[in-house]
Amino acid sequence: MEETSSAVRAERLVRGGCVVMAATAALLLGFSEETKTVLFIRKTAVAKDVQALWVLTVAAAVAAGYHFAQLIRCLYCSGAGDDGGRRGGAMVVAWTSLLLDKGCAYVVFASTAAALQACMVGLTGIEAMQWSKLCNIYTRFCEQAAAGMLCSLLAAGGMAALSAFSARRLFRLYSPAAAAARRSTLLLIN
Repeated sequence: MEETSSAVRAERLVRGGCVVMAATAALLLGFSEETKTVLFIRKTAVAKDVQALWVLTVAAAVAAGYHFAQLIRCLYCSGAGDDGGRRGGAMVVAWTSLLLDKGCAYVVFASTAAALQACMVGLTGIEAMQWSKLCNIYTRFCEQAAAGMLCSLLAAGGMAALSAFSARRLFRLYSPAAAAARRSTLLLIN
C-alpha cells in the first residue's frame, strides 16, 4: 500500500509539472512577438511566421489541457481505491490513459524537434540559400522561443515518464493477483 500511495503522489507531481511546463511553453511561444524596422519596413516576428513554432504552440496547449484533466482525475479517483468490481471499466480507462499519454509525449517531442530544427535556420542562417540570420535582429523573440522550446522539451520528458506510470497501472491489472480478484468478484456476483 505504501508503494502505491507514493506512486500516486509521484504521478500527481509529474503531471503537475507537465501541466506547468507545457502551459508555460504554449504561453511563451504564443505571446512572444517583436517588432523591428529594417530598411524602413516594420516587421513583427510572431510564432505563426514559423509553422513549426505554431504547431508546437498548439500541441503544448492541448497537452497541458489533457494533463490538467488527468491531474483532476488523479486527485478525484485516488480516494476511490477499488473500482467496485468493474475491472473492465478500469482496463478501458488504463488503456485509454496509456495511449493518450504516449500520444501526447510523442506529439510534443516531435513538434519540439521540428521547431528546434526550423529555428536553427533563424539562428545560424543558410548561406548556400542566402538566408540570413534572424536572431541577431529579433533577439528577444528568439530568446522567448528558445525558452518555450526548452519548457516543451522538459514537458515531453515528463510525459514520457507519465507513460511509464500509465503502463505500470495497466499491467498491474493483468497481474495474477488482479486475475484472482476478478474471479472472486465474478463468483460473488453469480
